[in-house]
Amino acid sequence: MIERLKTLDRRWIFLLVFLSVSLPILFEAQFPETPTALARSTFDAIESLPSGSKILLSYDYDPASEGELGPMATAFAYHCAAKGHKLYFMALWPVGSQMIDDTIANVIRADFPQMEYGRDYVNLGFKSGNEGVIKVVVTDFRQLYTTDAFGTDIDDIPMCQGVTSVQDMDLVINVSAGYPGTKEWVQYAVTAYPDQIKLVGGCTGVQAPLLYPYIPDQLPGLLGAIKGAAEYEKLVVDHYHLEDNPKYHEGLRRMGPQLVAHLLMILLIIAGNVVYFAEKRGGGQ
Repeated sequence: MIERLKTLDRRWIFLLVFLSVSLPILFEAQFPETPTALARSTFDAIESLPSGSKILLSYDYDPASEGELGPMATAFAYHCAAKGHKLYFMALWPVGSQMIDDTIANVIRADFPQMEYGRDYVNLGFKSGNEGVIKVVVTDFRQLYTTDAFGTDIDDIPMCQGVTSVQDMDLVINVSAGYPGTKEWVQYAVTAYPDQIKLVGGCTGVQAPLLYPYIPDQLPGLLGAIKGAAEYEKLVVDHYHLEDNPKYHEGLRRMGPQLVAHLLMILLIIAGNVVYFAEKRGGGQ
């Protein structure tokens, strides 16, 4: 057995990896998820607010990170809309505006047709300037946002009347693929106004370790990559009875191939170590 493993053609390993990813995708395998404390804190931050609260959603990502961030962005929008909150969409990434359009089309217009643009949700679009935008809007929203994404004067939008800064928002939700993103929202918004601005977010897997030091004081809730998205989806699906709506199972579905592939990697590492120590014990090099 050891000799067979030593001489195993690497193409068999490539085949196993291919099957571990493709089969769960083909059969849409979903595995049980147990939400962690961070996912529950993120869910509770939205759920605990009274209906009609003002939520600022900053979608700071692009299609390259949609695999990780798309499901959580969709779940965030659904959760806020189902709770009856007022949704203010914005973006610090140029393509983030397209991500907002997709979410509005797939979630708000599709599942909440009773929601009216300008009264229940608004798309403020993209503003260039990176963290400079955050520094301005935390004190003077209208200095940068004079119109929405379609050129409508902000004073003609009912839900924007009376909104002067991010401090008027009850919660900020940031979906981030990097810079500018959640770290900048923490540094230039929450840190500057800790009593007025509350932030939760979702980020890519490589970005998550950089944000853990801000938990829980500056960042009470954080969804890390597709795992965090799946945990949050589980909470939203169970609470709002979305078991039969596959649109809100994307994170759970995408966790399938990742889980199986990771298990395969663990088994291959174990097998490699078994061969190594068996050979070493036998006096091999």
